[in-house]
Amino acid sequence: MEVTHLTKDEFLKKVANYEQSPEEWKFLGDKSCIIDFYADWCGPCKMVAPILDQLAEKYDGRIDIYKVDTEKEEELSAVFGIRSIPTILFCPKDDHPQILRGAVSKADFEKVIQDVLLQEEENC
Repeated sequence: MEVTHLTKDEFLKKVANYEQSPEEWKFLGDKSCIIDFYADWCGPCKMVAPILDQLAEKYDGRIDIYKVDTEKEEELSAVFGIRSIPTILFCPKDDHPQILRGAVSKADFEKVIQDVLLQEEENC
């Protein structure tokens, strides 16, 4: 699996339709996901990108990994209050998203993936 770039329209279909339900988070995906809000010029974003590629391969079929270009998707970035990049949104399938700001190490990504995103797999 590869990291998938999302537009606003794709976000509304694959992650959450905040236009339809602005007051309530309703995750639409069939598996948990990570969303990286980034910009091409951002140094820390460039450090996170290869980590996300590795995680996409490692967790293929278990989680989805998306990227949102904050310069192209300004409305989407504003809805989530993105003020610094990278900002990483961790969206569990059956819970509210959690946000981490700044460059995150691979070990930190893996900890959140296990503790937040794959928790429901362990409870089955």
